[in-house]
Formats: sequence, structure tokens, C-alpha cells
Amino acid sequence: MKVIEAEELSKHFLVKQKEKGMKGSIKAIFCPQTEEIKAVDKVSFGVEEGEVLAFIGPNGAGKSTTIKMLTGILYPDGGRVEVLGIDPVKKRKQLAYQIGTVFGQKEQLWTHLTPYDNFRFFGAIYDLSGGETEKRIAELADIFELADFINTPVRNLSLGQRIRCEIAASLIHKPKVLFLDEPTIGLDPVVKENIRMLIRQMNRELHTTIFLTSHDIGDIEKLCKRIVIVNSGQIVMDDSMEHLKYHYLNKKIVEVKLQEETELPPMEGITIRKRKGRHVRFEVDTSVMKINDALRSVDAEHVEDINISNIPLENIIMEIYQSEGRADGL
Repeated sequence: MKVIEAEELSKHFLVKQKEKGMKGSIKAIFCPQTEEIKAVDKVSFGVEEGEVLAFIGPNGAGKSTTIKMLTGILYPDGGRVEVLGIDPVKKRKQLAYQIGTVFGQKEQLWTHLTPYDNFRFFGAIYDLSGGETEKRIAELADIFELADFINTPVRNLSLGQRIRCEIAASLIHKPKVLFLDEPTIGLDPVVKENIRMLIRQMNRELHTTIFLTSHDIGDIEKLCKRIVIVNSGQIVMDDSMEHLKYHYLNKKIVEVKLQEETELPPMEGITIRKRKGRHVRFEVDTSVMKINDALRSVDAEHVEDINISNIPLENIIMEIYQSEGRADGL
């Protein structure tokens, strides 16, 4: 059963253009030059009940605009959209009772109140009785392990604790679909993993459908089985995470600082990206060579510092976009 259906969804914006020599002129003020930007351009996709979908792309790709149309914040210029069989344009209030949203960079909790008081407040907003709210708070406090700070003002919580409370607050009314926009942004690796574990648990135990946007490969790789990539307002790829891993996530970036300048031997599966003095940055294709074997090519006795990271998401999207023969659209 599809809980989200978008068909030929489109949204355009008129953006003012600055012209040379017109700054401060009467003409520039009263007759500004505008350009139509296609933020979302005939996008079609569906999301199944209980699915965890990654909806990703570079900044300006149309992700946030799409989410705002799915939740009824923005009206589409064309196409059709339904969430849980509800038209967000016509019945936004009705839809609000069925969905939850968490924006990692925007707080929805009142910071001077405790998480408990915030949960009571959100329960009232969603017309829950006092007894229903208390029962739900107890359930969420147990799932998200909030007991130690549920009565501490939100402004005194750590970022990780606040994000846990933000997610819990969005679930107070048992939404069937949860929209997560950069839920782990700014968190340290340990807290990130805790948040991911809670999201997996929530999906498994509550069967909540999750629509996730993130720039963090770790979020996508560890949470999602399917990924939709958008760029310039259009869908570039709609495929399984397994396929993406096999074809695009098999590369790692290794940065080393050596005790002395050393030439690395040429090896299949290793591409030197940058060399400057004692600093070397190279790319490892793990489908050709295991990362451990690649590290052995660098004499450990001469390594002063080392860092291993994933290929930036933007690079992966660029590679996918180019492989589709659409590089001219960037």
C-alpha cells in the first residue's frame, strides 16, 4: 500500500535578478527583472507503508520544496500529490493529525519548558485526552530513554538529548508518516548512531513510514533500503540502497600525514587525488582492493596522522548524474 503518491509534481518560483547599473534606480525598484526557477520539475514517485526512504540531493535540488508540498506548506503549480489518501492542498489540517515532522536545524520545542511539558502541550494540540497523553509520554520516554532529563528545561539539554525529544514530540499523536530533515546534523558520531538506532527501532516497532533527507551518507546507508536522488528539480535515480552501495559507495577517501615526504607505489584500486609535501590524499576503490590492503601500502612507521572518510554525497550525485548522460544539466 502506497502512503505517499506524487505524480508530475511541479513548483516554480519567480526570482528577482540583479542587473548592472540598476542598483537603487527607480526602474529596479518598481520594474524588477525576474527569472522563473523550476524548483521541482514534474517529479513522480511513491512510498510504501512502513518504508524508510532516503530523498536526497545537493543544496537547491528541490528536496525541501518537495517536502513542503507533501506536508501542505506549499501548493504545487502542477501535478498531483496524496499522503495517506489525503490531498495536502485541500485538507492540510486533517493531514497534520496523521504525519510528524522533524527538522534538525529548526526547533519545535519550547526551550523554557521541560520535555514533559512540551509533550503535554503537543498532546493538547492534537486533541489527545490527558490520559492518552500520559500513556503516550510513558511509551516514548521508555523507547527513547528520556527518564533522566524529561523534567529538565530543553534549553539545558545537549544537542543529542534535544533531538531525541524532538523526534519523540513528533510521535506523540502516533503519526503514520514521519518526515525527517537532517535529523543528525551537528551531532557527534556516538550520538548520531544512537539516533539512527532509535529511528530503526521506531520503524520496526511502530511501523512508521519514514521520509528522510540527509547529507550524511551514514544516515542513508544505515537506515534506508531505497534511495531517490534529485538534482535541479528532477529525479536522477530511484533505486535500492543495495544497488547504490555496489556501484557508488565502494570508494573511500584516505588522508595521511607522513613523517617525511614519501612516494606511494602505483597500485590498482588506488588513485592519488592530492599530494603536498608530507600530506597525501588518495581514493581507494574497495571493490578492487580492501581498505586494509590499501593502508598497508603506506608504511605505518612513517604515518603521523590518518583519516578515512566516505566520498562526499555531492560527488556521488554528480557521478550518478553524469552516468545518466545529463551532466549538462548541472
